[in-house]
Formats: sequence, structure tokens, C-alpha cells
Amino acid sequence: MPLAIRWMLLLNAGLLLAVAGCAGYQLGSASLYNPNIRTIYIPIIRNETFRHDLGVQLTEAVQKEVELRTPYKVVANPSADSTLTCRVTAQTKRVIVEANTDEPRALENMISVELTWTDRQGNLLMDNRFVPQGELAFFFIQGSDFIPEGGQSIATSQMRAVEQLAQQIVSQMEVRW
Repeated sequence: MPLAIRWMLLLNAGLLLAVAGCAGYQLGSASLYNPNIRTIYIPIIRNETFRHDLGVQLTEAVQKEVELRTPYKVVANPSADSTLTCRVTAQTKRVIVEANTDEPRALENMISVELTWTDRQGNLLMDNRFVPQGELAFFFIQGSDFIPEGGQSIATSQMRAVEQLAQQIVSQMEVRW
């Protein structure tokens, strides 16, 4: 048997052993997420603040982030594999820096969200080590600074905070090792 054929057979056998040894592993970003969940229902986020459009903005941002970064499909059907229920609990604005004349120079916009992610049977899907055992809700707070004199507004600050909150929420959907 020629030497080239022997090397080819040896290489194929080594490749077959390497692939067989990795049979239980998953590749790609899909391995970071729960394989039992395919669809997710995200109802309009309830808003308990005076900013009336905050719940709708956060709902859209979370839905886009889930579709973009996870293998889950967002559906409009409450009988999906899982349900992500959120509630905006607070939105505050405070002065960080003020001038000698008591005029605000830099402000901070904070948004607080309470979240629950469950499957069809009501089992909690999100695992967070900072929440006491038995608690179903998780809390997220996101702040965003803005400077009115620099042309920034509360609307742009709020949108930035909403986008960052959506990223935080979706990051917590990953399965823990």
C-alpha cells in the first residue's frame, strides 16, 4: 500500500475520532441558550411611570434584541414555549452637576424594570444568583447621563437607557454553565 494512502487513512481515522469525541458539544451562539425553548411571547411591558411611551419603547427594544441575539423566535401567541413579562417600576431624573446659579448642567436618567421569564408550566427560566431562592421576579436598573447644554435631551437619554436595558435583559437569558 503506498505511503500517501496510509497517511490519508490515518488522517481520516484521526478526524473520525476527534469528531466522535465532541459529539455532546454544541457549537455557536445557540449553545448559550436553553434548547427546550424555541418561541417566546413578550406582551406589551406594563409601565407604572409618568412617561407614557416607556413601556412600548422597551417592549420593541427587547423584542428586537431577542430576535437579533438569540435563537428564540418572538411570537404574538401567549401559548409560546416561554413568556417574558416585564413591568417598568420607576423612572427618575436627578441632577448630577449644577452651576453656581443652581441650573442643572448634567443629569442622570434612571429606569427600573421588574422581569419574570417562565416556561409553559410556570417554571422560572432565568437563573440569577443575586435573587433569593423562591423569588420569581428579577430587577434591572439602567442609568444614562445627559447634558442639556450639549444638545442632549431626556428623550435621547431615555432611548439609550432603554436599549441598554434590553441588552441586559437578553444577556441574562443565557444558560448558566
